[in-house]
Amino acid sequence: MSAHEGDVHTLAPEMPAMFDGMKLAAVATVLYIIVRCLNLKSPTAPPEITYQDTPLNHFLLKSCSLLTKEYIPPLLWGKSGHLQTALYGKLGRVSSPHPHGHRKYLPMEDGATATFDLFEPLADHQTGDDVTMVICPGIGNHSEKHYIRTFVDYSQKQGYRCAVLNHLGALPNIELTSPRVFTYGCTWEFGAMVGYIKKAYPQTHLVVVGFSLGGNIVCKFLGENCNNQERVLCCVSVCQGYSALRAQETFLQWDQCRRFYNFLMADNMKRIILSHRGILFGMSSSKMKDADMSRLYTATSLMQIDDNIMRKFHGYSSIKEYYEKESCVHYLHNVDVPLLLVNSADDPLVHQSLLTIPHTLAEKKPNVMFALTLHGGHLGFFEGAVLFPEPLTWMDKVIVQYATTICHWERHKTPCQSEADCSEEKA
Repeated sequence: MSAHEGDVHTLAPEMPAMFDGMKLAAVATVLYIIVRCLNLKSPTAPPEITYQDTPLNHFLLKSCSLLTKEYIPPLLWGKSGHLQTALYGKLGRVSSPHPHGHRKYLPMEDGATATFDLFEPLADHQTGDDVTMVICPGIGNHSEKHYIRTFVDYSQKQGYRCAVLNHLGALPNIELTSPRVFTYGCTWEFGAMVGYIKKAYPQTHLVVVGFSLGGNIVCKFLGENCNNQERVLCCVSVCQGYSALRAQETFLQWDQCRRFYNFLMADNMKRIILSHRGILFGMSSSKMKDADMSRLYTATSLMQIDDNIMRKFHGYSSIKEYYEKESCVHYLHNVDVPLLLVNSADDPLVHQSLLTIPHTLAEKKPNVMFALTLHGGHLGFFEGAVLFPEPLTWMDKVIVQYATTICHWERHKTPCQSEADCSEEKA
């Protein structure tokens, strides 16, 4: 055997060990990335609740157990706000139900036709009362979305009638009757639906529910006119951003991939607008021009679409004026019915800086409670053991539990408690 051959045999046993070390390092790196991306080391905890010391809030925290219990997302992926958001947005719910409802058409003064779907209760309400949930979905959403169908089905089984607004232009099979689609804070269609319910069911009381953009609309609607709060028992807003003006800069940042989400939402808005291009750009009464169509094709953000298209439906001179007038932040202080504001700390769409708005409001107003969860993403809030989520989310259950607790409070509160509530509101 030559000296060279001897060297080869001497080195050979070390080579597998080196490759094994590289494999271990690669596996360790992948595991580290998975742990970081899935946020597996993050703890679980009950929601952080901001509220004032009032009899109603004590009753709520005692009776609405989900607000004080630990929220536990699915173990493997539920602590990632991105996956919670993606699963809600793209994959829908597990075994999504198909509640049976009736579509209503409401002619508006400007020639538009608002539509909503009405679902009757499937059981008696716990209090025996007639209660209707008036629901406003998220951006470009409607009653046929998985998360809305799941929530409506659950609410019906708990004794609630449900009325779900279909955002103007969002339903692919419903043609527009005027050159206008829904906007960030226009309350006309939601107000028309509420008016219909009040007239058709004179004995019913209302629970107002808004998801994401819908949360902005319902809070703005209640705060615009005190008459809008008549027969309203309470309001729940989930995952809204409160101020579009303050949010616009955060939507251009890559932090939490917010710029990417902005692009995806802009692309969805493009599809909605272009699906109605004939009416929006072709009618003689349209405020849109060919140049606006060209800008729409090249837009890569919601802000560009809002500036070139959306603000013009209502005649705003600038995007700043549009965001200022259409945001509920300027109307929230006028809402006097019990108001639950829910957000998630890992919501990739709503920047942390915006959460000072509901936090400060809950500190100042006795009727407001702000619940902030550690996890949940944007309208996710899935629950489950390890991998597969449950059909109902924490969000579904907490809205119904809060509403039912308010119904019990209204039914059994004493005159003294009513006077105390009035005194606190005036103070």
